Order: sequence, then C-alpha cells, then structure tokens
Amino acid sequence: MQLFYEKEIETNGGILNPIESNHCVRVLRNKEGDIIHILDGKGSLFEAKIQVASSKKCQVKIVTKETRTLPIPKLHIAIAPTKSNDRMEWFLEKATEIGIYEVTPIICQNSERRVVKNERLEKIVISAMKQSKDYWKPTVNEQMDFNDFVKSAQFKQKFIAHCISNDEKHLFETLKKDEDMFILIGPEGDFTKDEVDLAINNGFVPISLGEKRLRTETAAIFATSIFNLKNI
Repeated sequence: MQLFYEKEIETNGGILNPIESNHCVRVLRNKEGDIIHILDGKGSLFEAKIQVASSKKCQVKIVTKETRTLPIPKLHIAIAPTKSNDRMEWFLEKATEIGIYEVTPIICQNSERRVVKNERLEKIVISAMKQSKDYWKPTVNEQMDFNDFVKSAQFKQKFIAHCISNDEKHLFETLKKDEDMFILIGPEGDFTKDEVDLAINNGFVPISLGEKRLRTETAAIFATSIFNLKNI
C-alpha cells in the first residue's frame, strides 16, 4: 500500500502538498486513475483515485474513508534535546511507531543542545507515522524552557525521571493503567537538584527507570514502551 500524508485532504479540494505530490508522481510514477491511500494524521485513512497527476500539485478524488478514534490514554514526553540530532530523531521515529501522543523539547540547565528545528522533527514523525500506518500523527511542540514548562503541565499523572537518588519506585510500579501520562526526561548531565525540586513542587512524582544509567533517548523510549505495555 502506497501511503501519503495530507492533513487537509478533505477540505482543500483533494490536493496533496508539494512534497507528497512529487513523491507520488515523480518518484513513484503514479498516474491518473491510480489508487493511492492518504493519512490525514487526525484519525482517518482515505482511499483515493488520482485525477491530476502533477508532481507539484497532485489532485485526487476520495473514494472511501476509514476513521479510528484517538487512542486513550495519551502519553506526553517532555525531553531535553540530545547533542546529536540523529539520536533525537531516532527517539521520535521509534516513539511514533510504538505509540505517543505529544512531544515537547525542553531546555534544561544541563542541556547540550538549546535550539531545535521543528521542521526536521515533523518530517521524521510523518515518515514514522506512514511507516507504522498510524492514523494519528503525534504533536511536536515548539521548544520550551524547563521552568516554564513544568509550571504549565496539566496531566494527572506527572513523573520526572532522574538519577540524583536511587530510592524512587520504578515507573512500571507507579504508573496507573488507563490514565494519561506525562513524563520529563532530562539531558545527558541529568536534571539539576533545583529542577527536580521545582518539578516536585509542581506535582511531578520522581520515578526510577531502573538501576542502569540510560542515555536520554533510551530513557524516553523505555518510558514509551512501559506506558504502552501497561495499557495493552
């Protein structure tokens, strides 16, 4: 199945965006009359017939529509961007495939990277969404300062994973099934004590991800996997 992404396919006259139009017509050599499938990232998969095979503005006619409800509960991970873009992109790709609702890059005191290019992250998420045939595209928010973000988080289950002490309960033990989860994942140098204290004062529960010291992206994938296993 050839899958494409266009979030406004139902309301824009059946026009694929330029990137997907080029991929559909020039790269994959689809032509008028061919059937393709389109995800809108908002819960729907469309079967569509190509009417105008243009590499700049491919137009289709929707034939059928299949809709799925938003997965419940939802997972939101706030993660300090890694120094290597590749590692951050790897996390986003795998988290999208496993199942995540929202991601927010947070800039911490020990952050190795302080500028995040959301356009690239969006491309990674869209590619992973198509790869896994996920009807819902995870939201990638603009980066935020750690302090501002912690004060604005509204989820009921709010956790912070850190390595300052070793007496916290494991996430798998603490996490409640069928409830939305929000978790903070810090930089390679970990959160500072002041950051951990601020999070706790704003309702975050400190948790452990095990005895091993994990890389930022590994910790985030581990948390994603625990959440999805708990809510099978």
